[in-house]
Amino acid sequence: MHDIDARWREVPTLRGRHAVLEPLTPEHADALADASADGALHEAWYTNVPAPADVAAYIDKALAAQARGEALAFAVRDACGEVIGSTRCYDLEPSVPNLKIGYTFYAARAQRTGLNTEAKRLLLGHAFEVLGCASVSFETSWFNHASRNAITRLGAKQDGVLRHHKRHADGSLRDTVVFSILDAEWPAVRRHLHALLERHA
Repeated sequence: MHDIDARWREVPTLRGRHAVLEPLTPEHADALADASADGALHEAWYTNVPAPADVAAYIDKALAAQARGEALAFAVRDACGEVIGSTRCYDLEPSVPNLKIGYTFYAARAQRTGLNTEAKRLLLGHAFEVLGCASVSFETSWFNHASRNAITRLGAKQDGVLRHHKRHADGSLRDTVVFSILDAEWPAVRRHLHALLERHA
């Protein structure tokens, strides 16, 4: 059990052709502020993307959750080595075992590239193949259609909608759309993601 718990607390560096995920640190703040500013995603009321001025506090909060054993937080670099965004495994439940993937944002110039697909493939591979997860979930706002479509493209299935589940950053009540991938589905999803990535080769 000690070794299992250690794996759930260690933030690995995950490497692919289009993306490298590395442990998030306060030193990533300036680059992530630039990523947040590119495309002004923080201005969309239904997202929780930090404004450039709030990135340092966002990192501190992520690292506090990580210290409590609740999250694994990453900075994401593109193929050129530039920090282009951030993502996270959160709501870690090693006793089940399962987790959620989210808190993801990228500079606008990195969207619709192979970067997000590969980042998700790397995270899912870690969850299923290293941590032995039975399932991995994704949650997003009902109004975040881009996020919903991106999760569906990964091969996740929609489980349902949690009405008035939590609040958006602006305080309005959020209906949360929940998706998941089961361990038995992972081999097919992995093949699907590999095929998607080949289009960006």
